[in-house]
Amino acid sequence: MKAGTKSDNVWFTTKGQVVIPLWMRKEFHIEEGSRAVVVVTDGGILLHGILKRKPGGKSFTEEWAEHKNEERALEEENYARHGP
Repeated sequence: MKAGTKSDNVWFTTKGQVVIPLWMRKEFHIEEGSRAVVVVTDGGILLHGILKRKPGGKSFTEEWAEHKNEERALEEENYARHGP
């Protein structure tokens, strides 16, 4: 870690989602639906940058809604196959 680099702890939900501390979300303007790249390295997992929306592309809100709909459909499909 370079000099002056700030760090903090993060938490994982039961679904493996990462909770980024509030001060980091504010500093980097991370909002619901923001996207980042996760890279596997020899040293572990690296969260790499926040992706910017392409001009004329879907908003993060629209992309997030699509993602949640796809996730819900997969869960329903899994439930239909395997039951509760």
